[in-house]
Amino acid sequence: MIDPARLSKARFRAWHRGTREADFMIGGFFDRYHAQWDEEGLAWFEALLEQDDVDVMAWALGTQPVPQRFVGSQMAAMQKLDYVDIEGKIAGTGTAQR
Repeated sequence: MIDPARLSKARFRAWHRGTREADFMIGGFFDRYHAQWDEEGLAWFEALLEQDDVDVMAWALGTQPVPQRFVGSQMAAMQKLDYVDIEGKIAGTGTAQR
């Protein structure tokens, strides 16, 4: 079981990145996927939080190549961008979030 204090710290760091865009992207990703993570998944996300927001956002948007250590199913999920809630709608779908 993952330590709840680690999850809480990761959530705080995900939602307090310094720009609203990064908060929505990284925080939204945390909110959508953290319940599925095991120890390895959380460690991946914690390592991602150590990276510059500009780089993380570029990897998620596909405008820069993803470093090998971050390639995998979690980055693929991040690149879908279906977890970003903009004005009550899930980005890219045009449907209201429930």
